[in-house]
Amino acid sequence: MLLSVTGIVSEVAFWLVGPFGDYSLGNTVHLEFLARNLAISAIVSALVLRYFYVQFQWERNLEAETEARLAALQARIRPHFLFNSMNTIASLTRSDPDLAEQAVEDLADLFRVTLAEGRQLVTLRDELNHVRRYLNIEKLRLGDRLEVEWALDELPSGLQIPALTLQPLLENAIYHGIEPLAGGGTIHVRGTLRGMEALVEIDNPRSLGGISSRQGTQTALENVRQRLQAAFGGDRVEVHETNETYRVSLRLPLAVEEKV
Repeated sequence: MLLSVTGIVSEVAFWLVGPFGDYSLGNTVHLEFLARNLAISAIVSALVLRYFYVQFQWERNLEAETEARLAALQARIRPHFLFNSMNTIASLTRSDPDLAEQAVEDLADLFRVTLAEGRQLVTLRDELNHVRRYLNIEKLRLGDRLEVEWALDELPSGLQIPALTLQPLLENAIYHGIEPLAGGGTIHVRGTLRGMEALVEIDNPRSLGGISSRQGTQTALENVRQRLQAAFGGDRVEVHETNETYRVSLRLPLAVEEKV
C-alpha cells in the first residue's frame, strides 16, 4: 500500500512539475524518477515494518515472561507454611473447633486466590482481604510474636494492583524478619498519596546487625517488580535496608478516589 501511494504521488508530481513541463526528454527520466522514489519508499517501509515487527515480538515475549513469572509465584507456596498450617488446624480441632473451622476457611481462600487466574488487576480492597486471611493463619501459629500495624486509610480501596502483590512481600517479612527473632516483632504496612501515585510501604525488623540465618533468593520480590512493571511501566519497587529494618516500597498509579 505504501509503494502504491508512493507511485501515485510520484506520477502526479512528475507530470505536474517534472522537467519544467518539458516532456521531450522521453521515458528515461520518467522511469528513473519513479524507480528512485519507489526504491526509497521500499527501504523506508521495510525499516518501519521491521521496527513494528520487533516491537510486537518484544511485547509478546514480555507478556509470556510475565505469565510465566505469575505461574511461578502462584506455585510458590512454602512447604513449611502448609505443614505448619495443617498442624495448627489439627491442634485447634479439639481445643477450639470454631477457630479451627475459620482457619480452614482462610487456608481454602488462600489456595483459591493463589491458584486462580491472576493476570488481571484486582482492587486494593480485595488484595487486603486475601492478605488478612493469610495473616490470620500465621497469627495462629506465631501468636503474640507476630503483630501487624496498618496505616492505609489514606489510600483508595479501589486502587488497581496485580493480584498476589502484597501477600508474598508479607510472607517474606514474616519468614526472614519475624520468625528468626526470639521475641518476634511488628510488621508495619503504610500507605500514602504522593501526587498521582500511591506509595505502599512494608517494613519488618531484622535480627541484630541485620544478619538473618535465612538467606532468600529474592524470587518473590523480583516477580512483584516484573509484574508491576508489566502492568504500569517503569521500576515501581524500591528496597531500603538498615541494620535493624528491611523495607519494601511500591509505587502505584492512582485511578479512583474511594477510601479504604
